[in-house]
Amino acid sequence: MLWSAAGHLAQPQTIPPVHSAALWMALVALAVKEGLFRYMLAAARRLNSSLLIANAWHARSDAASSLVVALGIIGNLAGFAWFDPLAALAVGLLIVRMGYRFAVSALHDLMDRAVDEEMQQEIADTLRTTPGVAGLHDLKTRKAGDLVLVDVHLEVAGEMSVAEGHQIARHARERVLAQHPVLNVMVHLDPCEAQGLTKEV
Repeated sequence: MLWSAAGHLAQPQTIPPVHSAALWMALVALAVKEGLFRYMLAAARRLNSSLLIANAWHARSDAASSLVVALGIIGNLAGFAWFDPLAALAVGLLIVRMGYRFAVSALHDLMDRAVDEEMQQEIADTLRTTPGVAGLHDLKTRKAGDLVLVDVHLEVAGEMSVAEGHQIARHARERVLAQHPVLNVMVHLDPCEAQGLTKEV
C-alpha cells in the first residue's frame, strides 16, 4: 500500500478516477467500525481482557482508516486527484503505527510486567481493609495473560496464633480473588512487633 501510494504521488497521471459510490461505502464502514469499537471496548473493560482491548482498538484503527479514505475520496472527487494516494499513504502509516503499539503491549505482557499503579492501589486497599490486617508491605504484582499474580507481606498482631494468622491470610487472599482479576495471591505473614521474623503462608 505504501509503495503503491508513493508511486502514484510520484506520477500523478497514473492516479485512477474514483466513483462517488466509494465515498458512501467509506462512510458506512466508518459508522460500523466506530460502533464496533465502542461495543468491544466496553466489553473488554468489563471482562478486563487485553485481547478484547486489542481487538477493539483494531476496529478503531479501521474506523480512522475509513475516515482518512473518505477524505481522500472527497478530495479526488473535488478535482484534487493526489488526495487519494495521499490518503492511502496515511492509512498505511496508521497501520504500521497500530501494529507497533500492539507488538509493544504484547511484549510487555510476555515479560511479566507489573500492573498499573491504580490497580495495584486497589489490590492494596482490599488487603489492607481485611479484618485482622494491621498493614502490608512489599506488594508485588505481575501480569499472567489477562490475569495478575500477587505477592505480598501482611502485618498482623505478634501475639496472634499461627491458626489465627492463617485464617486472616486466607480471608485476605479470598477477598482479592473475588474482587480483582487475580489468578493467585502468595501471602507472607509478618508480626507487627518483630518484622524480622516472617512466617510464610
